[in-house]
Amino acid sequence: MSAGDNAQPGMSRREAVRRVALLMGGALVGSRALLSGETVPDKVATGFTDLDRALLDEIGETIIPATDIPGAKATGIGAFMAMMVTDCYNEAHHALFKEGLAKIDDAARARYGRPFLGCSPGERTALANALDAEQRALRDKNGRDGPPHYFRMMKELTILGYFSSEIGGTRAVRYIEVPGSFNGDTPYRKGDRAWY
Repeated sequence: MSAGDNAQPGMSRREAVRRVALLMGGALVGSRALLSGETVPDKVATGFTDLDRALLDEIGETIIPATDIPGAKATGIGAFMAMMVTDCYNEAHHALFKEGLAKIDDAARARYGRPFLGCSPGERTALANALDAEQRALRDKNGRDGPPHYFRMMKELTILGYFSSEIGGTRAVRYIEVPGSFNGDTPYRKGDRAWY
């Protein structure tokens, strides 16, 4: 179920997602995220083209690929990331995120001679792993107070969007809508999905 599916009557999906992001206490980009109270009217996220959203869909699918359950692309992760960056990130983080899209294509061209969308799934995964190692090294070097890396923002938004979607919240993990009493002796079998 997406963040907006159980929203109060009259509350837009965008407002519901913004409130969830505020409740998460800035977990989107660590302590550096500045979540504004201003929202863009319900329209396509500003500053992102259809090609940008398609690229974000494929980046998300590389981070959370389809297995026996649909991957991030099936949740519309590109549109979700574009909306979150437009509505919840300050201008500096928005610009960093947008520059990251170009950097991913540049890195794919340098490594494989074609843009990210033209790469095979294996090439995309190898590139994503290299970018993840790069962002981890930057974080280790600069600590939590350093500037966020664009790939870290993309990865965090993919995880947030996927697990707040119906697919992620009901098929990727086991979901209990209303928690019951504590049961400390729940049987676990190897391969069981985590509880959500």
